[in-house]
Amino acid sequence: MLGGVCGGMAEYLVVDPTVVRLGWALISLFWGAGIVLYVAALIIVPEEPSSER
Repeated sequence: MLGGVCGGMAEYLVVDPTVVRLGWALISLFWGAGIVLYVAALIIVPEEPSSER
C-alpha cells in the first residue's frame, strides 16, 4: 500500500490488488529482488492524474 505500486499494477493487469501484493511479498521473501523492483517502480511509474477540477 506504500506508494500504490501494487494497486496500480493490479488495475493495469485487471486483477485483484491482493493477488499482486501477495505475489510481490513472495518475490521479496524468496529472491529479495521484490524490494528493489518496488522502489524502482515507485520512482519510474507515473502518478495517476487526479480527477479533481
